[in-house]
Amino acid sequence: MTAVQPSILVVDDEVDNCRNLSDILTDLGYRVAIAHDGPAALELVRHRQYDVALLDLKMPGMDGLTLYREIKKLRADTVAIIVTAYASGATAEEAHTAGVWHVLPKPVDFPKLLGLVGEAVVQPLVLVVDDDPDLCANLWDLLREKGYRVGVAHDEPNAARQLQDRAFQVVLIDMKLPAGDGNEVFRLVRRNNPQARTIVITGHRSELEQRVDQVLAEGADAVCYKPFDVPNLLTTLQQLSR
Repeated sequence: MTAVQPSILVVDDEVDNCRNLSDILTDLGYRVAIAHDGPAALELVRHRQYDVALLDLKMPGMDGLTLYREIKKLRADTVAIIVTAYASGATAEEAHTAGVWHVLPKPVDFPKLLGLVGEAVVQPLVLVVDDDPDLCANLWDLLREKGYRVGVAHDEPNAARQLQDRAFQVVLIDMKLPAGDGNEVFRLVRRNNPQARTIVITGHRSELEQRVDQVLAEGADAVCYKPFDVPNLLTTLQQLSR
């Protein structure tokens, strides 16, 4: 998969703020898209992925935090930074609970903001393919805390779309999916991004032993059984994402 410039989405109802941020980020080599409200931002996100979203908090119609919750449903691997003149402890706590990475006050400290953007775009990309939404949410929280960008797919078609959009470094694949199966997702990974490492996951150890052995023989890197040994999972992920 051909490497592409990191992409940044800037959402702010103040036109001058968007223009200034866009000029600075473009000069630094990022691809930048601009939206001035939540619905316009979501329309952009539906059609392409963004590495980082810089979101104003107070906007007409849809605030930045509500917008991020909707972005997360569509593109969970987008890292969100809220930039606001209304920063407070309560705002920061609510934002972090929702999965926002950082909350920065206005006026913008550009060196700090640019440092965070640079840090975000090099965080390893991990895709979790599992039909259990609670498990995915827990893994998302755990892995984001450890510095990974985390995409989520609940079935084979959604995994296929994301694998075409992103060069994930590690893919966690549940072997039993309602639409498709883990073996086929593994083959999709190999076709779309042969450099990606793969971890097979399943809670049906005895039932799926033959299929697990088959995908390991085809080149999967590791298997982790549910319920997870979390330290072992994190160690395996760290090793594979280097």
